[in-house]
Amino acid sequence: MSKVLLCTVSFAALAAAQSNDAGAYLMSLGSGTSMSPAAAKMPMLMRDAGQWNLMFMGQAFIVDTQQSGPRGDDKLYSTNWAMGEATHDLWGGAFMFQLMVSLEPATVTNRSYPLLFQTGETAYGRPLVDAQHPHNFLMGAGFHYAHPVGDRTIAEIYYAPVGDPALGPQAYPHRPSAAEIPQAPLGHHWQDSTHIAYNVATIAAKRDWLRFEASGFYGTEPGENRWTIGWGPMNSYSARISVFPNRHWMAQVSAGRLTRPEHQSHGDVVRSTASLQYSQGGVNASLIWGRNHDTFTQHNLNSYLAEGVVPFRARSFFTARWELVDKDELFASGNIYRIGEYLAGYTRDIATISGIETGIGGNLTFYTLPDSIKPFYGDHPWGVSLYLRLRLK
Repeated sequence: MSKVLLCTVSFAALAAAQSNDAGAYLMSLGSGTSMSPAAAKMPMLMRDAGQWNLMFMGQAFIVDTQQSGPRGDDKLYSTNWAMGEATHDLWGGAFMFQLMVSLEPATVTNRSYPLLFQTGETAYGRPLVDAQHPHNFLMGAGFHYAHPVGDRTIAEIYYAPVGDPALGPQAYPHRPSAAEIPQAPLGHHWQDSTHIAYNVATIAAKRDWLRFEASGFYGTEPGENRWTIGWGPMNSYSARISVFPNRHWMAQVSAGRLTRPEHQSHGDVVRSTASLQYSQGGVNASLIWGRNHDTFTQHNLNSYLAEGVVPFRARSFFTARWELVDKDELFASGNIYRIGEYLAGYTRDIATISGIETGIGGNLTFYTLPDSIKPFYGDHPWGVSLYLRLRLK
């Protein structure tokens, strides 16, 4: 007889529920082979179907954004994603299929939502500036196999027609420290934009507190038609080293070379990242650095991020995000400008209906910018977003 459980469960609890270490390892993964600290909690639906272990996760925000200044905009839109995983013991190890989808191609109209100082990818043939692109309908579809090697080591292979190579921290839609923030970070294309990539292959090995991964993948970002699946040769590569000193902390450093990541650019990008994540008692925090070196412009662009969510009593969450990002796509001149972002927000859970946890909230964002571009944005640009959050619990 199958059984269904609606719960919020930590990665450590998932591991305890599995029949072998390889299965526990696979079910602790996020998108692709990314991971959070073992103490991080995951709202999910769990189901046993014969010898299969199934997990379902999902989240959606319905957002109204208002922004100031000559380049500010207003919009009602929804960011969202859903993920399912199926794990089965196989040949002394474990096999897992992972599928992730989003309805953002329909719920983010006109191929973008307003986000001051954001850059990256295109809409209707033009580079997106002060706007964030939607995710693809198919965010990920990958196959994992993990097998113990001795008593303390697990080896893994991963292949995904659409997936997440070993580069950067866990992507922001799935990062516990960003769980109550609907907007993308300004440093997304410096840190974790490869979480939707094509023709991805990864090998990995984890021993106790240390893990090493190496990936090959197609380096170009998805096209503007977010309903389709792109494809290309495995022309890019990356490697990542992660450490897990205890269940509350994890850190990673990674680097990769992306071949022509932007359709409108002429060069490759060499990306380096480092991050530190913390989770305990519902408190989740991340520190992230990302750096892009463009081989065509020879620009070295850095991004710095600190973000977190702190629960208050049983149903309230305070959120914050701070960023400094070097941007060279705000104007056609290609000049580099350092932008600061300061976001503070609050979410209040209001009800759980049929396993869907609902909450309402909002956040306020202020920006700092060089004096030379204040005529285009205003002296003190700001944005405010109000939202309804829906989450499978």
